[in-house]
Amino acid sequence: MQETASDRTPPPLRGARLSKHADYQRVYQESRKYFSASMTYFFSPRSEDPSSFCGPRVGLTAGRVLGKAVERNRIKRRMREAVRKNLGNLHSNVDVVLHPRKSVLEIDFSRLNGEIGRVFATVEASLKKDSRETEA
Repeated sequence: MQETASDRTPPPLRGARLSKHADYQRVYQESRKYFSASMTYFFSPRSEDPSSFCGPRVGLTAGRVLGKAVERNRIKRRMREAVRKNLGNLHSNVDVVLHPRKSVLEIDFSRLNGEIGRVFATVEASLKKDSRETEA
């Protein structure tokens, strides 16, 4: 059996991106800051609105403190690819904002990929825990 491109590549991020400033601000206000080895992240569950995108959405930030435009763009490309590979680990309607550190430029991509996977697993576990607490 021949393998096609759709068999080996994860889905694109097109609909799973945070794009509006108001969405970023809502996530910042409704959550707290979490830390991992090479990034800071925020997440907030989204209400079940039938007209909006269903599933997780991820936003990236790369401020000037991370370096010149070339470095910031490289950080964002690496982060987008790692997010794309791990997006299947998020199953809830949640918005996640990732703030990478400058170390993302130097670390091995497999390490970055694993870290994003752990961040998403932590987000998913926290959402499941919160939903159990509200039901009880």
